[in-house]
Amino acid sequence: MATSVERESDGTVTEYDEVAVDGDRVERLTTELFRDHWAAILVGPVIEGAAWEIRFTAPPSVSMLDGYLTVDTGPWHFHLCVNDHRGTPGPERARRRRVARAAFFRTTGGSCVPGSWGLRLWNGHGEQMVTVYFPNPWLDDRLQPVREPRWERTELWEGLRRAYAGSPGA
Repeated sequence: MATSVERESDGTVTEYDEVAVDGDRVERLTTELFRDHWAAILVGPVIEGAAWEIRFTAPPSVSMLDGYLTVDTGPWHFHLCVNDHRGTPGPERARRRRVARAAFFRTTGGSCVPGSWGLRLWNGHGEQMVTVYFPNPWLDDRLQPVREPRWERTELWEGLRRAYAGSPGA
């Protein structure tokens, strides 16, 4: 696993474990996340000044078409270009739309909780596509702070990180 560290001006430290983006690895990872673990995660774009932390209340429909993963809850849906896309004029445009970087992350510091565990995807422009937050040992299922961390809540993150941020053949 390739690890990089980013330090923010507010003291937050984020460690990234990179996921190989070639082949169908990101497709398999995101399909597994939204098909099998939808109830445990929060999802949405998280950028400076805005954080969308969406929780699923029922299993979404998950499908693939021309490189795009569609996650559909019924009233709303979203698309992520997680594999090769041929419906766009020109291969360069298709490369910019597809996930170009994927990494599991762990943050320490910050103002809300002492840490967070997640997965982040970026497109070929280096723009964040989505952040997925995994169960946090500092929060209960209602996202309320707990007095003592429950470290077993990191098991899903640890297991997926081992499975997908390992060697490229995994």
